[in-house]
Amino acid sequence: MKPAAPEVTLKIESLDHEARGVARLDGKVVFVDDALPGETVTAQIYRKKPSYNLATTRSVLKQSWMRVQPRCAHYGVCGGCSMQHLDPMAQVAVKQRLLEDAFRHIGNLRPQRMLAPIYGPFWGYRYRARLTVRHVAKKGGILIGFHERKSSYVADMDSCEVLPRKVSNLLVPLRKLIGSMSIMDRLPQIEVAVGTDVVALVLRHLEPLTDNDKQLLREFAREHQVQWWLQPKGPDSVHLLDEDDPRQLSYALPQFDVVMPFKPTDFTQVNHQINQVLVARAIALLEPKETDRVLDLFCGLGNFTLPLARRSAQVMGIEGSQILVDRAMDNARINGLANVSFAARNLFEMTSEEMSTLGKFDRMLIDPPREGALAVCESLSAIGKELRPERIVYVSCNPATLARDAAVLHHKGGYQIKAAGVVNMFPHTGHVESIAVFK
Repeated sequence: MKPAAPEVTLKIESLDHEARGVARLDGKVVFVDDALPGETVTAQIYRKKPSYNLATTRSVLKQSWMRVQPRCAHYGVCGGCSMQHLDPMAQVAVKQRLLEDAFRHIGNLRPQRMLAPIYGPFWGYRYRARLTVRHVAKKGGILIGFHERKSSYVADMDSCEVLPRKVSNLLVPLRKLIGSMSIMDRLPQIEVAVGTDVVALVLRHLEPLTDNDKQLLREFAREHQVQWWLQPKGPDSVHLLDEDDPRQLSYALPQFDVVMPFKPTDFTQVNHQINQVLVARAIALLEPKETDRVLDLFCGLGNFTLPLARRSAQVMGIEGSQILVDRAMDNARINGLANVSFAARNLFEMTSEEMSTLGKFDRMLIDPPREGALAVCESLSAIGKELRPERIVYVSCNPATLARDAAVLHHKGGYQIKAAGVVNMFPHTGHVESIAVFK
């Protein structure tokens, strides 16, 4: 057996984007799990790379004022959270610094103003989750939960502090349910989606369910007031266990009198409370007028598009998936909005010619996935100034690609970055959501 690496004493200088402490040992960077800035720790190096080492904290010799006792009993084993040892408000400050550093180091930019951070409930906020299901005889049967940290194993968890309480309370009953089914070894995943009035559970099954299995699911649904969906193959195969179930998943944006129906596998924001604040801030920063024509790129189901339609003359949403476009059109009809149109287009390959054919828009909102919107920003910067929108709001889930794209808008497109700020959509994780406005 390979002997364990000796422990070393390290002084932690800062945090990286994955919430690891950053230290130096003989001039080489060391990323240290569970260590905070200002702390002195003993750590054990578990992986050596040419330009850095990875280590885990063994003991804290000098403790940071930001360190708190994690609330969750499974923290440190479960990989769902990485920041519970850091004070929640300090988490927000760390994320804002990461955003500012990205603008400075990647984009060579500094926003004219930093916005007050958006944050809300730190616990019970996660309205979407993908739980792994595994039969582990050595641990007594069925395990349901997130993966262990840095592992493909499933954490042995009986509660979760970031899931809504009514979902956390299902973890143990779900174990018993799955353990009683005929194909318990062929049920790898349960996806959770929480709406305003219903909790939906999507059961992935690799073999057909028996009539008895389905009856067990129905009894569980009645007892725990949930709605079962089944997924025998890919995402397109998802369907209700009982098609006559009248309950519909949805979330509300009450400030704009908008209700958003969705299916449990659709992309929606994990944190509904923060999403309401984010939509309101994005539209306030965009400053649409009643006469404006607005373009919403990467529009999804219409999370920003439909509220924008309440404030503008005309809104167009563009999304890569025709299925999502069809769903967004349905949502517009449900909300009685006739001044909205949608189109399916590959925005990752947008050209200046395609951008020009869309015509003149007064305002633009961009909400891309982690890859960012480089092609959109390049094409915007290449079209005639008379076609460029006066104001752009960019909602990002990756500070690095936001900073890269902001540099294109600024250095090539002539836009000024008026303001930017963080959105703590995922408390206790290293995930940084942010928003920026360009003029």
